[in-house]
Amino acid sequence: MKAAFVTEHGPPAGLQVGELPDIESIGDDEVLINVTVSGVNPIDTYIRSGAVGGSISGSWVPGCDFAGQVAATGRNVCSCKEGDRVWGSNQGLGGNQGTLAEQVVTDQRWVYPIPNGVSDAAAAAGALTGITAHLGLHLHGQLRPGERVFVNGGTGGVGSAVLQLAAAAGAETVTTTGSDEKCELARELGADTSINYRTENVSDRLASVIAESGGFHLWYETLRTPDPEHTIPLMQKRGRLIVMAGRDARPVLPIGPTYVNDLRIIGFAMFNACADEQRVCAEALNELAMAGQYCPLIGCRFPLDDAAAAHQLQEDNTIHGAGTMSGKIVVEIAES
Repeated sequence: MKAAFVTEHGPPAGLQVGELPDIESIGDDEVLINVTVSGVNPIDTYIRSGAVGGSISGSWVPGCDFAGQVAATGRNVCSCKEGDRVWGSNQGLGGNQGTLAEQVVTDQRWVYPIPNGVSDAAAAAGALTGITAHLGLHLHGQLRPGERVFVNGGTGGVGSAVLQLAAAAGAETVTTTGSDEKCELARELGADTSINYRTENVSDRLASVIAESGGFHLWYETLRTPDPEHTIPLMQKRGRLIVMAGRDARPVLPIGPTYVNDLRIIGFAMFNACADEQRVCAEALNELAMAGQYCPLIGCRFPLDDAAAAHQLQEDNTIHGAGTMSGKIVVEIAES
C-alpha cells in the first residue's frame, strides 16, 4: 500500500511517500479501512519531530484522523460492515499505524459511521478536533445553556469546533482571530463576539463584553502559552478554565482569585478519554452534523504525495504562529 512515513525523527521534509507492506490480516475485533481522507493535527508533527513520544522503529506512518470505507471486519465486529463509510481518530499512537496510508486497521471501538450528506473530507477534518471540543465543553466543562464561553482562535481546528458546539448548546460565545476576514468567518461559525487581536485591544474588548453581566462561565484555552493572570480575573464565580494546550508552558498562577471565586482549572488530553467517552462525543457530532450545526472547517487540502508540505504548513501555524490558514488540513488519499 502507498503511505507517507518516516524512519527517524526529524523535520517535515523527512516524510517520504512510498510502498509499505499491505495489511494481510486483522483481529477478531478489528476493522480494515480503505482510507480516503486523513486529517493532520499538531500531535502528528510533534511525534514525527521527536518533540513528544518515544523512539521510532521501522517505518512510522503519522496521522490520527481518517475517513474511508470498510474493506473487511473481524468475526466479532457488529458495529459496521464491508462497504460502510466510516470515520475515526486515535491512530498513529501507542504502536498503531497512522492514517497517511491507503489502508488502516483499528479496533471497532474507535470506528463511527459517516452520516448521509457528510463528505469524507468533513468527517476526517472534524474527528480529533470535534471530539476534543466536545470533551472539553461537556465531559469536563459541564456546559449549560445560557452560559458564556470564550475560546482563543475561533477559526482554528479546535477553536472552530468549540464555537459551533457551544453555540449548538445554547451558549453565548466570544473568540479572538487574527484578521477582519477571520472575525467574519468566526461569526458565521457561531461567535456572538469576535475580536481581531492584531488590531484591537483584547483586554478592553473582553472587559466590555463582561461589564454588564459578569465574567465567563467557561474559558476554553487553546494557546501554547496561556496566561492565567489575564484569564482568571475575567471568570465568573465557579467558572471553569479548560486547558488542552501548552505542554511546556509554566505560567504564573494567581492562587488567591482562583480559590476565593471557586474557580476550577481542568486539564485534559483527548487520548486519555476511553472508547465509551469518545463514542458519546462521536454520536453527538454526527447528530449535529446531520442537523447542520457542525460543519468542520477545512483550511487546506493536499494529495498524499505532498504529505511533507501538509506537515510543514501545520508546523508553521501551530509552532511558528504564521496565521496563514483557518480550520484543518486534510490529506486526500483516494477518491471518495
